[in-house]
Amino acid sequence: AMAAGRAQVQQEPLAETTEGTSISINCSHPNIQSYDYIYWYRQLPGRGPAFLVCTLKDSKVLQEPLGQLRVAADR
Repeated sequence: AMAAGRAQVQQEPLAETTEGTSISINCSHPNIQSYDYIYWYRQLPGRGPAFLVCTLKDSKVLQEPLGQLRVAADR
C-alpha cells in the first residue's frame, strides 16, 4: 500500500498462504488524513506493480484477485 510520505507506511514485510486460503494484509500510516485515498497494488515476480483498488473509507470488494479492502475508522 502507498500513502503520502510512503517511508512511514507500516505493513508486514511478508505474508504467505496456500491457494484457496484467504489472508489478511494490514497497512497503516501514522499521519494519514481522512481525505487521503488508500491505494493497493499487487506486484507479481518479474512484473511491475499493478493497481488493485483504492478507497477513502468503508469497504470495497475486489473481483480479481478476489478480496475485500476494508478501511477502519481510524484509517
